[in-house]
Amino acid sequence: MALSIPSYHRLLTREVRVGNLLLGNGHPVRIQTMTTTDTMDTAATVAQTIRCIEAGAELVRITAPSIKEAYNLELIKKEVRAAGFDTPLVADIHFTPNAAEVAARIIEKVRVNPGNYADKKKFDTIDYTDAQYGAEIERIRNRFVPLVKLCKEYGAAMRIGTNHGSLSDRIMSRYGDTAIGMVESALEFLRIARDENYHQIVLSMKSSNPVVMIDAYRLLVQHMQDEFGECYPLHLGVTEAGDGEDGRIKSAIGIGTLLREGIGDTIRVSLTEEPELELPVCRDLVKIVPPAKAEIPYKLYPGTAVPKTHAVGNIGGEQLPVVVADYSGTTTITPVQLSSIGYDYDAALDKWHISDAAADYIYTGKKSLDFELPGSLRVVMDYEPWQLLSNRRESIPMLDFTAIDAAPLNATAYFVNLSIGDDFFENETGLEALKNWQLKEGVVLCVAAVATEKLAALRSFARLLAQLKWVHPVVLRVRSEMETVEEQLIDFSVHAGALFLEGIGQGIWLMNDPLKLKNVKAAGRTYLPQKDNFQFLNNTAFSILQATRRRISKTEYISCPSCGRTLFDLQETTAKIRNATQHLKGLKIAVMGCIVNGPGEMADADFGYVGSGPGKITLYKGKEVVQRNVPSEIAVDALIDLLKENGVWVDPAGVGMELKLS
Repeated sequence: MALSIPSYHRLLTREVRVGNLLLGNGHPVRIQTMTTTDTMDTAATVAQTIRCIEAGAELVRITAPSIKEAYNLELIKKEVRAAGFDTPLVADIHFTPNAAEVAARIIEKVRVNPGNYADKKKFDTIDYTDAQYGAEIERIRNRFVPLVKLCKEYGAAMRIGTNHGSLSDRIMSRYGDTAIGMVESALEFLRIARDENYHQIVLSMKSSNPVVMIDAYRLLVQHMQDEFGECYPLHLGVTEAGDGEDGRIKSAIGIGTLLREGIGDTIRVSLTEEPELELPVCRDLVKIVPPAKAEIPYKLYPGTAVPKTHAVGNIGGEQLPVVVADYSGTTTITPVQLSSIGYDYDAALDKWHISDAAADYIYTGKKSLDFELPGSLRVVMDYEPWQLLSNRRESIPMLDFTAIDAAPLNATAYFVNLSIGDDFFENETGLEALKNWQLKEGVVLCVAAVATEKLAALRSFARLLAQLKWVHPVVLRVRSEMETVEEQLIDFSVHAGALFLEGIGQGIWLMNDPLKLKNVKAAGRTYLPQKDNFQFLNNTAFSILQATRRRISKTEYISCPSCGRTLFDLQETTAKIRNATQHLKGLKIAVMGCIVNGPGEMADADFGYVGSGPGKITLYKGKEVVQRNVPSEIAVDALIDLLKENGVWVDPAGVGMELKLS
């Protein structure tokens, strides 16, 4: 067989020193976070910095929105060092080159945003000639070179951090709102630094959309290799990821996909929570980093031309991916248990209430059901008990991949279970069986990886299906053996999310052993708000599909993690907005602490809530300002009024479907 499971190796990047910490060149992936306190509140910032270090942060970033905060970094650093901590500190700079130049003299690293370091965003579109564009680059050079020289003089490192939400008007005018625009935004600054023979540089390509973020990092690697013949260390992150399970899943899909490809030297998970809670997620992600192999050149995964599939019922074709709930491990199945997967049964009215995140299929193993299901839910069961059913109309048999001769002629559809092990691609029998299954109708192939490298095996299998011009729907079965909920969220998100991002898979089926699952508490927070394991798996499946933009089942929140620039209580406000709007399926709402990324991220959101001054909020519809300086105490109600005015509000009581059985 022509294919094999590829090995994953770390991308070899230049070595960069940040204080006493080394990045790149095969060193461990470093984890970091950012303080949320007012930088001028020295005691609070020092205390939070120390909490983050004690929680595992190897770098801590602190915002310096103006020159006064930049000067105060010296006092913060002095007190952190006096407390016995030598962890490098990073100054976060937007709009204020003079603050960056002060910070470069004081602390170990300066982060600049090429979208706003020398530009003010006005959302203007300008048709530049090449000469005019060149003049703009010279203007940027004159503004940026002083910082480069100071960093060289004082031994400070620098991150050139592109944000999708704050690309300059100049970049937007020439490249548009694209991944290549993000890359070019950073490369313009990197070229200037290289001209000055300054190389202590880390780069990042952050977006609230994991699809855009991954594309940008992959393009950046290619362009650095093509133009410079080398790569600089990469800082990975999904910006404005939000909070809770959704924030973790979105971050894991973006960061984890790249880490599994060998890309990434330092990571930050941006959650709208206390910064020390980001670090356990970072540690879980770092566990999946492949080993370093400097002698093997990095090659970007070539991708897969995903063939279009035939529809089998509601699976495949142009239809949305389906979700399968696994109830095979339960002794009995009752209507009440199905509330965990989106089906609430009202016995008095004999009605099912169906949520937008309701599973499409339930796998019962060897058990048959003794009650009538809602019409939108179908049963999958093992072939042997299926044969004994008197009424098979609502049930689908599950066959083993090797049992092709047993495929029933009287079934309109059947699921076929295939496990991909390390030796699958060396076994000609497997290829022949695939070719034979290809000739049958009604096949839904359920693929699970049991290989050492699960993601690599599934990607190789997808390439094999593309070579065979496979036409049947594929359901991705992902089993996690991790011990905690957070680890399982990471595991599921990386191994299923990476494939759905590439268009691979027409269904998702998550599995675990609930008896081995631990519910971990950190800083008083429990990371399993769901009432049981079935709900945890079902919610995770729908969240993965939402984060990869394959199936929208709920409201999406683009929420920043807060920092010293934040002008209101971001965590409390995000919770209020979520509680009021979480029933508005498909709506994207951005909650931003300040204007740094706010207006830019509005381009990817339907409505926005952005801090514009102490206790003041500006409301957006898309990129347009609708109301300015709304008092924060009434701003959530004003946002709801804005949704109503635009016809997107529905009464929470009217959400969902009802289905009467008799």
